[in-house]
Amino acid sequence: MSRKRRMFDIDIPEEGEDQTFPAGKAESRRGPMAAAINETAASSRERAEVEARIRAENDALAQEHVRLKRAGLITDLIPLEAIDTQKLIRDRRPVADFDLAELVASIREIGLSNPIRVEPAADGRYELIQGYRRLSAYRQLLEETGDVQTWGKIPAGISARGDALDSLYRRMVDENLVRKDISFAEMAQLALHYAMDPLTAETDPDRAVALLFKSAGYQKRSYIRNFIPLVERLGDTLIYPQEIPRALGLSLAQRLAEVPGLAAAIKAELKDWDTRSITDELAVLRRYAGQEADVPEGAPVKPSPQPTAKAKTTFQLQRPQGSAKCTAANGRLEIRLSRDFSTVDRRKLEAAVAAMLDQIE
Repeated sequence: MSRKRRMFDIDIPEEGEDQTFPAGKAESRRGPMAAAINETAASSRERAEVEARIRAENDALAQEHVRLKRAGLITDLIPLEAIDTQKLIRDRRPVADFDLAELVASIREIGLSNPIRVEPAADGRYELIQGYRRLSAYRQLLEETGDVQTWGKIPAGISARGDALDSLYRRMVDENLVRKDISFAEMAQLALHYAMDPLTAETDPDRAVALLFKSAGYQKRSYIRNFIPLVERLGDTLIYPQEIPRALGLSLAQRLAEVPGLAAAIKAELKDWDTRSITDELAVLRRYAGQEADVPEGAPVKPSPQPTAKAKTTFQLQRPQGSAKCTAANGRLEIRLSRDFSTVDRRKLEAAVAAMLDQIE
């Protein structure tokens, strides 16, 4: 039995005839798949626009963070034991620092108003760039109180790595020049340390003065240069070099250049005199500078007919750790190298020094 096919009549409107659709129906009929694709495309465009805005904001924040970091304006609490002080050579001798006691008292009472400045190093450590005295004050407070929670960390501005060493030295020098009480002996010591730093290109302390103290006047730079031989020849003996007045320092530097053996005589008188006061030390220096009449009997007080040249030899040696700067002078032989010699076994170090001295006998 055959199945009959049912037929449907479809009325197709004639051309020009009014074509209307039921309310709420689109003129172009789309299936559910097409609508879903269209909605997905629109959502993707919106998401891409949001992601682009977020990336732009993140890039702007990252650039601002780098700018603030380079300016040293990113501040954090850094553990004292994570801060090293080897990058910039400073005066590490235990000379008297009377202002440090006042700084310690001020920090204990009102806190630290000006953070130190550090630079990130390897293994989560930091190198000190500015604020050695502030760091020393915190370490002293921690030692005195044992309060790790209060004094175990110090506020520090974290600078981005990459600043030239010369710029760091200049910044340190300019910061010290702001202190009106900084002495010519301390400024001369800074120039000597810069010249002795194995990571700097300059080895002449006189030229280091021109590099470091550009902001100082010509006359001031001249005074600093005159203090350099005084610090070189007597620096290890003096306890209060920062207390030497300008006139005394200039007079004494001239006498050291004119009178053979004067430095040795001063060292002999001050040797093992650890209880001397500022007045005691300055009185000795004034006598040898000829500013007082009671020069000790037998001391070489008459100037030689011809000034003697400064006896000093400097040279550099290339080592695996970098360039070693060597300075040989009367009674002193120094080697400056970017290496921690305190980690070397004492017996091995003694044997090496003994062998070196045997070679030059």
